Amino acid sequence: MIDVERARRETPGCENVVHLNNAGAALPPAAVTDAVVGHLRLEERIGGYEAAEAAAAEVDHAYTAIARLIGCAPGEVAVVENATRGWDMAFYAYDLRPGDRVLTVRTEYASNVIALLQVARRTGAVIEVIETDAHGLPSLDHLAQELERGAALVAVTHVPTHSGLVNPAAEIGALARAAGVPYLLDACQSVGQMPIDVAAIGCDMLAATGRKFLRGPRGTGFLYVSERLVQRLEPPFLDLHAATWTAPDAYEIRPDARRFETWETNYAGKIGLGVAVDYALGWGLDAIEARVTALAEGLRDRLREVPGVAVRDEGTRRCGIVTFTVGGVPAADVRGRLRAAGINTSVSPMEYARFDLAARGLPDLVRASVHYYNTEEELDRLAAVLRQ
Repeated sequence: MIDVERARRETPGCENVVHLNNAGAALPPAAVTDAVVGHLRLEERIGGYEAAEAAAAEVDHAYTAIARLIGCAPGEVAVVENATRGWDMAFYAYDLRPGDRVLTVRTEYASNVIALLQVARRTGAVIEVIETDAHGLPSLDHLAQELERGAALVAVTHVPTHSGLVNPAAEIGALARAAGVPYLLDACQSVGQMPIDVAAIGCDMLAATGRKFLRGPRGTGFLYVSERLVQRLEPPFLDLHAATWTAPDAYEIRPDARRFETWETNYAGKIGLGVAVDYALGWGLDAIEARVTALAEGLRDRLREVPGVAVRDEGTRRCGIVTFTVGGVPAADVRGRLRAAGINTSVSPMEYARFDLAARGLPDLVRASVHYYNTEEELDRLAAVLRQ
């Protein structure tokens, strides 16, 4: 069980706003902010290089904490600026050739699709979108058929930015592993709101962010790359952290996942990310998921009772993201009216999820995303403002 009163006491922002934009950037707990500010103050007092040396144990702890969070070894973790940078560093490391097939899903995120399209244009690789079943999920039968035809990579977003559905990541992983095809998972919206085990999922690479449900600092993220794959991937760019200059005309790339990092990094953010992971683990990811899922279902129930409001989430397993439309009112206007009432939400525009929203004939969506520190009263308040 989540002690909601304690969670709210430890989250100063709860005093100021009804924050239902956790899929954008969650309110950080005071422990995370204190860790970040504390390191910045140390840099202020003694210098940046010196502060990094003094805090080496806290910096290294971020890797250990992330490894515990997702069930891998610390050497399989790279800490990067954000999930998109982590995803890109893994994807652009692939040497795709003309005719190579990359399999993705209809709910894939815009940044990932843009990268897929760019590389396809450069290399002649082919992007194939797996068919969707009646629940809005990728058809596992169609995926199996396409894997039998041969593929170079499977790239899937675990939880879409614009929907509360949860894609069947482990089932996809089992099919990809059986076919011997590498599997890249975007877990940007799932890490922090549900348990993630890379071994159980079967992914070879996973990218995630700190700022969303993990409640870490903005400008932080991480990339997992399995030790069975890492040395087959050469990052799209290298520096003296990712590789060693071994001779006037030679270099050697480091053997672990930190080959995907660069030397300069946000040390304060990295320390804060480690604290955020510890904080989430302290609550327990099973307890977090139970609380978040229940709140989200309660919000969907409330929204269905408001005239003119339509809930747009699909899937058989749903999470803390709730998307909806208000008849006759643009999503941006709804967000603006809610913000004026002290309620934070966001908009999922068409261009963020063009494959899916266009196929479903939907406009921009309002997105309300709950976390365990939200309350039933806050959900009532959102519904009341919409009724007005």
